[in-house]
Amino acid sequence: MKRLLLAVVVLLIGTSAWGQTPRAEYPRPQFERSEWVNLNGEWTYEFDLVDTGFERKLHQSTGFADKIIVPFAPESKLSGVGHKDFITGIWYHRTVQVPEAWSEKKIMLNFGAVYYESEVYIDGTFVGRHFGGSSSFSFDVTKWLADGKKHDLVVRANSDLRSKTQGAGKQSLRYDSFGCLYTRTTGIWQTVWLEATHKNSLNYVQVITDIDQNQVIVTPRYYRTDASNTLTIHIKDGDKIIAKKTVQSVEGMPIVLPVKKYETWSPENPKLYDVEYIITNKEGKVLDKISSYLGMRKVHTDGNKVYLNNKPYYQRLVLDQGFYPDGIWTAPSDEALKKDIELSMQAGFNGARLHQKVFEERFYYWADKLGYLCWGEYASWGMWEGSALAARNFLAEWQDILLRDRNHPAIVTWTPFNETWYPENVQYPRMVQDTYDLTHAIDPTRPVNTVSGGILMEEYDICTMHNYQQDATKLKKIVYNEETGEFFNYKYNSRKPKNHSANALTGTYNSHGDLVPAMYDKERPYILDEFGGIKCAETTPAKDDKERKSSWGYGNAAPTKEDFYKRLESQVNALLELSDQVWGYCYTQLTDVEQEQNGIYYYDRSVKFDMKRVHAIFSKNPEMK
Repeated sequence: MKRLLLAVVVLLIGTSAWGQTPRAEYPRPQFERSEWVNLNGEWTYEFDLVDTGFERKLHQSTGFADKIIVPFAPESKLSGVGHKDFITGIWYHRTVQVPEAWSEKKIMLNFGAVYYESEVYIDGTFVGRHFGGSSSFSFDVTKWLADGKKHDLVVRANSDLRSKTQGAGKQSLRYDSFGCLYTRTTGIWQTVWLEATHKNSLNYVQVITDIDQNQVIVTPRYYRTDASNTLTIHIKDGDKIIAKKTVQSVEGMPIVLPVKKYETWSPENPKLYDVEYIITNKEGKVLDKISSYLGMRKVHTDGNKVYLNNKPYYQRLVLDQGFYPDGIWTAPSDEALKKDIELSMQAGFNGARLHQKVFEERFYYWADKLGYLCWGEYASWGMWEGSALAARNFLAEWQDILLRDRNHPAIVTWTPFNETWYPENVQYPRMVQDTYDLTHAIDPTRPVNTVSGGILMEEYDICTMHNYQQDATKLKKIVYNEETGEFFNYKYNSRKPKNHSANALTGTYNSHGDLVPAMYDKERPYILDEFGGIKCAETTPAKDDKERKSSWGYGNAAPTKEDFYKRLESQVNALLELSDQVWGYCYTQLTDVEQEQNGIYYYDRSVKFDMKRVHAIFSKNPEMK
């Protein structure tokens, strides 16, 4: 009865807030087609907790008994379900019908993300399978849907969160949330949509903006090529075309467009240029047209600094975990994504480390529009990095993530792993080496922060460490000891396996058989990308002392707001004083998340502190020498 009432309430809220379709905006703003149908809204579902669905022929379903609002996970309030226990399997159903005008089109069924393993059936027939809880994927469903009739679409999602072979991020591996681990997300959690295109249409493009040579390089990939077709690219500033080129439709060949007069993209000036991709056949008929945009910008490292547009750029980042009280991993609205960025900027930050979650493309769209630096990160917690299967799952999904998001100017760093502690001496270093090489092969334009925190390895472009020392004087000395010239670096003291030589990727073993970790070489940027985490006793909402004590934060809580401001400013000042050695920081965190109550804002995004005082602290930049 409780679940039924919750579903009714959410349906009523959904109708008033979103009309008939929740999250109705186009989900892929850098690759937008005009002919599409949003499949969000009411679906039916059935749990399959002991994996008997095929025996019960659920793939042939024409509708289940219970209702759910897609794209919200069944653990969330907005889904109308609110099931908090582990969900090992769930089946979804809805009917689909494409417009008659699509009868001669190529029809793609697209999923923003489904956690974790998913299978798709149309009228009981298997369409395709996808592994990965954070990456987007598509299936060509033309032969099933092109007749314009109604069809039964069934999606099966499985998750074995405790297997240690799939990235869980901050999803709790216990029944309840605890510490810095929170409510889980299972099944469909991003937009589902149908899209009409052509068999010779673009699949995706890689865009590199080269401000040193004043050019844009576009490398197209097609579903299928036809040598008689042409691809025309327009780069526009408002109504004015500033660059144009028409070429033969050839797979994978770079197209160079000189751009003479332009503005570079930065947080201070987030200038974007519209882009059109148009495929035309030899008769002049348009087969495919895509709307996009780009930002002319460059990010690189040189010595111990990170540069933006060839100038040293100090990053004042905040840790953003992308959780919402009502949607968990799924933002309740597009406006909510935008608001999180605006709240961060109001607090004085110029960017965010997007922590242990692959954010949806609409978030990056708003970051591009507003001028907000982002570190893209995988949800790596929950994997055992010494597992060959975990590596197989991760590398395939990480590749898809890089391909999807690499054209966003707001993304300035990739972070594949968080706080790994060298679980074993063979598969783990192999995995890190493969990840570093793969990331640079797919995207050579950004630095790779291979492991944020944890044991430092040789394959990195930026060294990042975590320290939550609350005393600013001690924090400063720990991060960089001016007397010895030593940087904070984690130590590793595990015995090597018998009959196994040292791994060259990670240094050497000493005479006692202990691994000597790689050391920061001072020729690459060093950033403290987790610090602070200050919990304030005055801002910890609780019904009683027991609940207050169960709330979580780093170190001892600041007794009052005034103590919070003083502690915060002293920590930030200490890091700014080390700017010759430490080139940036990331403060933990933007909002409270469930029991972790050390955010700048409350979990519901309401104001917790005097934001003028907070902004004055986080907006400080180091003095350039």
